[in-house]
Amino acid sequence: MISEFRSRFRSLSGSRFRFRQLWLGLVGVSLVVLVVLEGLNAPHPPMAAATMVSGVLCLAALAVPERLFARYAIGAAAVSCALTLVEAQLSQRPPNTPGLVELGVLLLLITRAVRRCRPLRAAGPVAGSALATVVLPLRIAVWDGNLLNLIAVIAVCAVPFMVMVGLCLRLYDTLRERDREAVRQGQRLEHARELHDFVAHHVTAIVAQTKAARFTAAAGHTQSPEDLDRMLAQIERAGSQALGSMRAMVTSLRDHTTASAATRPTGDPAGLRGLRDLTAQFSDAGPPAELALAPELADRPLPPGIITTVHRVVQESLTNVRKHATGAGRVEVRIGVRSGAPERLEVSVVDDGQGGASPAAERSVEGSGYGLVGLAERVEKVNGRITAGPRDGGGWHVVAVLPLDKADKANTVDSTDAAALGKAAPNVTSSG
Repeated sequence: MISEFRSRFRSLSGSRFRFRQLWLGLVGVSLVVLVVLEGLNAPHPPMAAATMVSGVLCLAALAVPERLFARYAIGAAAVSCALTLVEAQLSQRPPNTPGLVELGVLLLLITRAVRRCRPLRAAGPVAGSALATVVLPLRIAVWDGNLLNLIAVIAVCAVPFMVMVGLCLRLYDTLRERDREAVRQGQRLEHARELHDFVAHHVTAIVAQTKAARFTAAAGHTQSPEDLDRMLAQIERAGSQALGSMRAMVTSLRDHTTASAATRPTGDPAGLRGLRDLTAQFSDAGPPAELALAPELADRPLPPGIITTVHRVVQESLTNVRKHATGAGRVEVRIGVRSGAPERLEVSVVDDGQGGASPAAERSVEGSGYGLVGLAERVEKVNGRITAGPRDGGGWHVVAVLPLDKADKANTVDSTDAAALGKAAPNVTSSG
């Protein structure tokens, strides 16, 4: 189904490209015909041919690729100025038009040079085209006050106006490219968060279980076949989950439209009750984790963005307990309505380990680790805030406060909304 949609989209894009090319071709042919007709207005065939060549060169300079534009524009402007100077010395000149198509194209050359070229590189094409535009009316047969007024209008109004148009278009291109880069940066941050949330959690479990097996073996304890099989089964399950997450991430990178559900889940189908499986899996390979879920939230429908953020907060906090909480004997996960703020959801993960004073834990708060940074980005996207730091009585705590009354903001969990994340790093406050 998706492959069929993609093939149709590509076919439609190809059709639009071909239509655009056909349209541009027709416009180009029409302009060449007008240049030829204006050339036929000249009194002598050599003058007519020269007028046609000058006009076609200006059209060619407008159509060439960027890397050739400056040279072609300067050359076309030089040919136009030379033809104007030659015709100005002749006694017989075109009676009706000096070459209005060529004049308009020269003005467009000014705009393109200002828009596309670097300032120093644009100086030559702009100056040459402006000079050719101003003197071009001298090709006409009658020199009177109207001709001088026309030259004055071109020099004072037309040329500065086209320069301003080029500057406006240049500014528009710059802002559009900045927006695109912000969107790309947001997508990169989204993929980085997903990669950390999914893969690091499972890999940390594998490492913790392997260390436990090695510690048991080093202590001289012989493991029973049942215990060994159970531990290997846990490692196998965590590895399979990590591979599945990696596969979903690779699929998302190859085709972002087909894997959004795999890489940005909307939480467990059971809502917040799905956290029981997460804490149970953590308890199998680490200190026991106790989940305290407020009864009023167990069956309450919550926005998908809030459910996903709650899962990520708990998942990342448990992962950090595995990595940093040395000697942790108990982990408490509490989720409930914040006291005194019925429209705010509070997620708290507390352990009694010694990781709060360890250099590794301190580094994760100061910014060297990306887990809490990505977590803060997630929480800020749903208009929440997060606090992480060591507790006074020992251990570490992570507290996230999320809104319950702004479902519209909580649902906006999309990579394109992450453009604002490239402007400023999130704040992770540390409390002692």
